Amino acid sequence: MKKLLVFSLFVFGMVGFAQQTEPKHEVVGQMVKSTFYHDNGQVSQTGFYKDAKPHGQWVSYDADGNKTAMGQYVNGEKVGKWMFWVGKDLNEVDFTDNRVAQIKKWSSSQIVQADR
Repeated sequence: MKKLLVFSLFVFGMVGFAQQTEPKHEVVGQMVKSTFYHDNGQVSQTGFYKDAKPHGQWVSYDADGNKTAMGQYVNGEKVGKWMFWVGKDLNEVDFTDNRVAQIKKWSSSQIVQADR
């Protein structure tokens, strides 16, 4: 009986440390906030859906938790400036009508400040 109790505590304890990998969705006003995870439990993307389409700010992260992309959606279409971090460099991509309009590439020596 004592072994069963110890085993049960061990199993339930491990469940408490399990990594979140299933997407999480919560209703916020008229939108749904969604969080997606890498296999290691780190957040891979966060953003909102409105009428089943991405809407508002979306942020992507690598498996180590570093920000890799950030930008805005309006009714499922990419709009405005999106930032993509590639290593220590930054790519600034302007979207118009859900299409790439312009790309600016910044090396780490040129970046003054970019909230990562």
